[in-house]
Amino acid sequence: MSAARAQQLKEEGNKFFRSNDLAQAEALYTKAILLDPSAPMLYTNRAMARLKLGLLEGVLEDCKSSLAIKDKANMKARHYGAQALMGLGRGKEALEEAMKAYEIAANEEAASLGSVVSVVLKCKKAAWDEREQERLAGAEGVKGRVVEGLRRDLERRVEESEEAEKERVRKEGEEMIEEVERVWVEAGKAEKKRVVPDWAVDDITFSFMVDPVITKTGKSYERASILEHLRRSPTDPLTREPLRIDELRPNLALREACEEFLKENGWAVDY
Repeated sequence: MSAARAQQLKEEGNKFFRSNDLAQAEALYTKAILLDPSAPMLYTNRAMARLKLGLLEGVLEDCKSSLAIKDKANMKARHYGAQALMGLGRGKEALEEAMKAYEIAANEEAASLGSVVSVVLKCKKAAWDEREQERLAGAEGVKGRVVEGLRRDLERRVEESEEAEKERVRKEGEEMIEEVERVWVEAGKAEKKRVVPDWAVDDITFSFMVDPVITKTGKSYERASILEHLRRSPTDPLTREPLRIDELRPNLALREACEEFLKENGWAVDY
């Protein structure tokens, strides 16, 4: 009886969620959980509502509870957990969860595969952002130490110079420091001139590929986008000849190349 009532409350919560009354949806999911705490989908439903409400720690708690009941093939718990972790600035952990969600969705050829790919890319970008901030902070620290060293050296040379030479020595030293700072800025600008290689871009969605698969003609596409295409039209996007899902093959070499490129160039997610 409790399980049946919990299911009823879940359905009511779903209606409120669809109408964007997230607080009411979350409250109904909570009531359902109290009646049937052993149902993993109740926790993921509440996690979904909490994610929209911005209650990220609560999302993680719900995902953890859901996974404790059902760890295998629990794509939603991984998917929502990844988004919560990303929102909390825990990019590396978010990426780990997102990839687990992707593996499940890909194995099931889930209709939500495209949205899972989107989260994977965002998590890769978040993880790269963390590394990039550390790198930039380190680079700025190096610049500061270089300039500080140059200024100390300049002061020493000015002090050791003849009175008539002090102004010239200081001027030359300041010009050298300005040149170092200018070159540093120009180097940063040059670094921002970035190009995404054509081989990494999916020709259906024009987004960076995460899990490329190859067709009979040798053309590679992002798995999620080609699956969506084939569900609508079982034809090769390029040749328009018949193409079945089971004729697709993973392009492992290209996947590895994409992973390596994105690891060092997380900006490519937003190119």
